[in-house]
Amino acid sequence: MMTVQLGATARDSGSCGGDLGPSGCQAHRVLDLIDGKWSVDVLLALKHGPVRHGQLRRAIGGVSQKMLTQTLRDLERARLVSREVRESTVTTVEYSLAPAGHSLLALLRQMHDWAVENISRPAYTT
Repeated sequence: MMTVQLGATARDSGSCGGDLGPSGCQAHRVLDLIDGKWSVDVLLALKHGPVRHGQLRRAIGGVSQKMLTQTLRDLERARLVSREVRESTVTTVEYSLAPAGHSLLALLRQMHDWAVENISRPAYTT
């Protein structure tokens, strides 16, 4: 039995309305993974294959080097992005989507389609 303190939110209790089982609302965990300002942009920029840091920064536009590095580290820690160091005359680092990142793209597409369908509509008025 789950105990919820007064003032706790559904997010704190792990619940999404009780119908998703005892593990609670995993949707919050997914949203937490991509809640950074640049996270979705990075994931989308990596969908076509491995990219170096500078190429990624140019593809996204507007992101500072520091923020891009932090976002990549966060996504790598979340196992959504893979980082590969290639040793040659010049060492290069490439970033690509990890398997979990690829599967998350399908969800991002669904979220996009939902937004087009629901957010673009005029507000209901009486």
